[in-house]
Amino acid sequence: MDLVWKLLKQHISKLQFTGFFLANLLGMTIVLLGIQFYNDATKVFDGKEGFMKEDYFIVSKKVSTLSNTIFKQSTAFSADELEQMKEQTFVEKVGVFTPSGFKVRAGLNLMGISQMSTDMFFESVPDEFVDTDPKKWQFREGDHFIPIILPRDYLDLYNFGFAQSKNLPTISEGVATSVTLDINIRGNGRVDHFDGRIVGFTNRLNTLLVPQGFMDWANKNYAPGKKVENSRVILKVGNPADQNLAKYLQDHRYQTDNSKLKSSKTAFVLRMVLGIVTTVGIVICLLAFYILMLSIYLLIQKNSSKLEDLMLLGYSPADAARPYQKLSLALNAAVFLLAIAVVLLIRSTYTERIGSYFPNYESAGITTTLLVGIGLFVLVAVFNHMLIGRKMTKIWGQKKKTT
Repeated sequence: MDLVWKLLKQHISKLQFTGFFLANLLGMTIVLLGIQFYNDATKVFDGKEGFMKEDYFIVSKKVSTLSNTIFKQSTAFSADELEQMKEQTFVEKVGVFTPSGFKVRAGLNLMGISQMSTDMFFESVPDEFVDTDPKKWQFREGDHFIPIILPRDYLDLYNFGFAQSKNLPTISEGVATSVTLDINIRGNGRVDHFDGRIVGFTNRLNTLLVPQGFMDWANKNYAPGKKVENSRVILKVGNPADQNLAKYLQDHRYQTDNSKLKSSKTAFVLRMVLGIVTTVGIVICLLAFYILMLSIYLLIQKNSSKLEDLMLLGYSPADAARPYQKLSLALNAAVFLLAIAVVLLIRSTYTERIGSYFPNYESAGITTTLLVGIGLFVLVAVFNHMLIGRKMTKIWGQKKKTT
């Protein structure tokens, strides 16, 4: 096969293959760098909440002195208002907060001793709006364990406010999730004890969250017949930058977290930019792929008489195609490896810069980028292999027809 390669490589245009190499390297680098930058950049907006989360908004009615304080108007959402929300084109899902209709008192259980007990409240939302392990987030009638999700701000308030003023030790999230809570629930003439444990922290919901199943069961047993008003709603929206969303909230005097709205808009714009950049990179990759195939086809065409002679001497079309397939594979492998190296080099620069502005910043891994790069490499390699093999078979077919 070495002799075959020496025979066939005489007409190789280094300029054409260099053009392919550089164009494909540029396209591959743009695609992989865009994906990697998005993974890393979303950590700034989502924090520890994860990557590629949907956009959720907590909506409530504005409280005014005249309407709510003097005339005692309710801040709860009616069934018609909830139905109207569901009909909005920018809303994908609507979930209501269910507050507890019973009394809750909880205390820390340290080494079997209950300490720092206080009155509390619970709320729940449909489980589909909660980001935690479903195995940890469940309650069945008869259970004496209640999983709880705590706002991360509460832990920060304790660590940087209460603990410092009282000379108490700070608590990490890992320690907090290992502490057992003594929970007493009172209502309907009953007082029952439960064990609670924090199973996660959230930046999304500013409440003490328990599973919907527990809340439904507890309200039924500890506050039967008590009307529980839904004064907060969680919305999942497709496009947080939709002007109709802001207009709808303003027209109905609903309020939400403005910082969340701005952050979600920024994340949405980032997704659009990623889509545009990735599309440009893919187009460049396709053009580079076309240049490669054109170069190889021209090389095969220049060597067509030699290839026909080799096949007449006993070489199969697969044998004749193998040198070109190896050439294509080597070029694509070099492009993939060099593109990964360029991405890692650029990534080390911008993550260091981001880290200087956000001390708690944790960059994403490169697994997704590697998988995408490997997928592109395999896809291009398979197509090249098939097309070159088909070209050789066509040359041999035409030769047999003439003879």
